[in-house]
Amino acid sequence: MDLEGLRVAITGAARDTGRLLAEAFAERGAHIFLSARDLAAAEHVAGVINQRGSGQAKAFHCDLAVADSVRAFAAALASRTKFLDVLINNGSPYIEGDDLGDASDDQLESMMAAGGTGTALLTKHLLPLLRGSTRPDIVNMISACGEIGHRRSGAHPAFYAAKHAHAGLAEVLSHRLRPEGIRVISLFPPDFVQSGPRQANSDLTARSVVDCVLFAVGQPRDCFIREIHFEQVQRPHP
Repeated sequence: MDLEGLRVAITGAARDTGRLLAEAFAERGAHIFLSARDLAAAEHVAGVINQRGSGQAKAFHCDLAVADSVRAFAAALASRTKFLDVLINNGSPYIEGDDLGDASDDQLESMMAAGGTGTALLTKHLLPLLRGSTRPDIVNMISACGEIGHRRSGAHPAFYAAKHAHAGLAEVLSHRLRPEGIRVISLFPPDFVQSGPRQANSDLTARSVVDCVLFAVGQPRDCFIREIHFEQVQRPHP
């Protein structure tokens, strides 16, 4: 798939799925603006991408739980480019826990702020750049935790709440931005692993999730894929 020259911003891109997304788009010739709370880790990923020599990457600091950090990242992008083709809202802190008390107040606040307010703020401040593109896409890496009735994850209740906020934002933006030709693509993967055999009886892998993103972004402009949902592995009963 040729994504040569696309300008792509990715949050939470210093590790795991975010890093795989950055590398996959860069391998196809895209120019990557990657962000993370850990700037040094983001700079390392950008350095690896730049050494490979296909697409290019630039690293930025962005803590989605801090509004000023979100605005600073958006301003930094606006100072470097007049348009943005793809925004991938991937960053979101994850904590396991059955009870609300399983996370500290600070952890709970960070999960809600990053997954809800921070993601909405960043999308708002980058919309002018997306509107400057001839093929704008907003990709939301949500989670099955954002699906109504999903209770199969061990994620903390605040993570569920943040993902429902993200899903609600994505749903209404898909409807309201379509007349402008801005596609809003949301993925709802269940809990998945970073690597694995990628077989029918195995857990979903991050690489397969990334391939779904590439597929959706690579479709012709008349194809608005609003949501991608996944079946979970059916475990045998004991």
